[in-house]
Amino acid sequence: MNALYRMTTSLAQQMEKSRISEYTELLHSPFRLIWLNILSGTARGLGIALGFTFFAATIIYVLQVLGALNLPIIGDYIADIVRIVQHQLELKTF
Repeated sequence: MNALYRMTTSLAQQMEKSRISEYTELLHSPFRLIWLNILSGTARGLGIALGFTFFAATIIYVLQVLGALNLPIIGDYIADIVRIVQHQLELKTF
């Protein structure tokens, strides 16, 4: 009997740690669940947008610095990319 009591006490403590009661209360309140999902989705989208902006700005800055150095290998590589893009744009008719 003592072992059963300890097992149920341990199980109850684990359930309290996992906050399962708060989760079930959230499931019974659909408007709060929708609001939290909208809020978390907005925050996630904003974070992705800011992160991508910072990343793209860093890449553009590095490319500008490399372009200012006028390195022959990198300059030829960038010129090849520009030629390929221009050729692809000429082929596409909308």
